[in-house]
Amino acid sequence: MTDERRGPRAFRLDDPRVVVADPGLEAPSPRPRGAVVVTPEPDSAVEGAAAPPPVPRRRSRWGALFWSAAGGLVSLAVGLSVTRLIDDLFSYADWLGWLGAALAALAAVAFLAIALREAAGLMRLARIEGLHDRAVAAIAADDRDLARKLTGDLVALYRADPRTARARAVVESAAREIVDGADLVRVAERELMAPLDAEARRLVADAAKRVSLVTAVSPRALVDILFVAGETLRLVRRLAVLYGGRPGGLGLLRLLRHALGNLAVTGGMAAGDSLLSQALGHGLASRISAKLGEGVLNGILIARLGLAAISATRPLPFAALPQPNVADVAGGLFAKAGNGAEAREQD
Repeated sequence: MTDERRGPRAFRLDDPRVVVADPGLEAPSPRPRGAVVVTPEPDSAVEGAAAPPPVPRRRSRWGALFWSAAGGLVSLAVGLSVTRLIDDLFSYADWLGWLGAALAALAAVAFLAIALREAAGLMRLARIEGLHDRAVAAIAADDRDLARKLTGDLVALYRADPRTARARAVVESAAREIVDGADLVRVAERELMAPLDAEARRLVADAAKRVSLVTAVSPRALVDILFVAGETLRLVRRLAVLYGGRPGGLGLLRLLRHALGNLAVTGGMAAGDSLLSQALGHGLASRISAKLGEGVLNGILIARLGLAAISATRPLPFAALPQPNVADVAGGLFAKAGNGAEAREQD
């Protein structure tokens, strides 16, 4: 057998002796003597790694029509009731009628202000979701123009945050120098999201510790439920404000629904003795008290919900930075549970 390896050669692509081989053919076609064969590499691996496009969610038109009609009927009913009340007040005394009209006007102004604040909060959340979707598309397509527009919007989003001053300067400089769109998005994530992610992990860890402590010492189940519900809403709102969302009441419920959806998809609601044994160890879980185990379990669930809320409120996907896990935000719970179990064994 002869060694067919050859050294590097220089040639022009428009040379008639250059033949491009088809990688899909098993048997090579006859080629002229002295021809230079160029075999392109298959790009199946690149095509397989491309992320599938997100499936658009279908919304029911009949459902939207129903809620619009029901809301209109309720508004008409409330308006007629207020009108009749003011008419009755005028029938008793003029000053009562004017007082009722003034109170109704104040209520209308306050309702309008609340509605505008809720609309602004929903618009901010839609802006965050749009940035996330555009970042996923820019990374998948390696689109330079889309990445530059995305980084410009990110810099504008955090322009009022003094913690991101240096990071914004780095991102603006990178947008003029980096050519690849995916690399530009990753640079923006490392610079802008790193300090915010650290603060988000601290918030989730503090919430998990508070829930674990309160549920471990509280004597009533109702107290546990109310405290966990309030702490969950508080945590989701603080995470949204941290990442630039600042939601209202409706926006907070929407974020909570998204976080619970992410948690259900990742299997976060699977809780019980098996989850506690996985987190703390089979021997330790059997030795700690039931109340302490319940507190640690609630803390773990709040930590998982907080991680899902981070994914729902973060304007960029986790591409350059590692996604936090339960051990990153609830590691202190395991140590405290272990110390508590050892102390009980010594007693």
